[in-house]
Amino acid sequence: MSAGDRRRRMSTITDVAREAGVSVATVSRALRGLDRVSPRTRERVLRVAEELDYVASPTATSLASGRTQVVGVVAPFLTRWFFATLVSAIEKTLRQHGHHVLLFDLEDDTYDKRLPLSQNMLWKRVDGVITLNLPMTDAELELVDRLGLPLVAIGTPVADRPNVRIDDAEVMRIATEHLISLGHERIAYVGAVPTNVAHIQTPQARLDAFRETMRNHGLEEHKQWILSSAWTADSAAEDTRELLASPERPTAVAAASDEMAIGVMAAARDQGLRVPEDLSVIGIDDHVHANVLGLTTVRQDVAAQGRIAAEILLRQLGVVGPEPAEQGTSRARTEVIVPTDLVTRRSTAAPG
Repeated sequence: MSAGDRRRRMSTITDVAREAGVSVATVSRALRGLDRVSPRTRERVLRVAEELDYVASPTATSLASGRTQVVGVVAPFLTRWFFATLVSAIEKTLRQHGHHVLLFDLEDDTYDKRLPLSQNMLWKRVDGVITLNLPMTDAELELVDRLGLPLVAIGTPVADRPNVRIDDAEVMRIATEHLISLGHERIAYVGAVPTNVAHIQTPQARLDAFRETMRNHGLEEHKQWILSSAWTADSAAEDTRELLASPERPTAVAAASDEMAIGVMAAARDQGLRVPEDLSVIGIDDHVHANVLGLTTVRQDVAAQGRIAAEILLRQLGVVGPEPAEQGTSRARTEVIVPTDLVTRRSTAAPG
């Protein structure tokens, strides 16, 4: 059979082995970059594979190596900007090393519940797991351990696993301090959630920090100004409408996320209030629309968190080597706190 005839049909690993004069096992090891193959043999196998337009089957490679080259990314929501940005950064980082993402959206019909992570989702489908702001139950942790899957958590920590996050208390302290520095004393908060919400840690940490900062400055906390929300722009607009229509309204609102801050700004506009002349609004995140809306916010680098988490997992899988030592200290940390910073725009000013 001529080389042209071989190209007209899909070449197999057997074709490559025959043409190169080696065994199928040697071809497999050479193409996967494994040891026990001489440089001369590897070069010959790669040349023949290229001549025959041979493309290794991902399924066959998986069976041979025991690896799927797929990472499971588990999220409580996938429709939110924050989670979508994380997934995009994780996928791009993994793709550079021949790995890809399998998404698990655990969102249920109600905000305060989520679906469980099951064996059918993970077994023989992924090499590792990245969780996005998601507490794991004991049963889920036992499952991950039983399957021998490395896990990296973004946001909400998972016991004894690497964690990449921001300091949620610090970002809300920065946001509240900014409003106070402008002269605001009558400050409301939006973003409280029921205690049974599956991803409670971030909302609770930010609410606690708001309350503590107000106390530290001797400012009164109005309980009716601590507003619950489902952490979307629509819900925040609805949740703050009554408060902003009241004659006893605050002069500023600290929102626990930019999406909620955008909802507050919409509710203020509907009430005929000017931002920031009548009401200052600050958020957290630096949402993709924050700049065009002039929203003051505490910026977190969401994409960096996804990229760092993916790199940590790739190191755990042995796909990439450990990071070089920095000033004699290993950088293979189990906890990475990503820095944040205040971004001042048009939505905050001194009280009118």
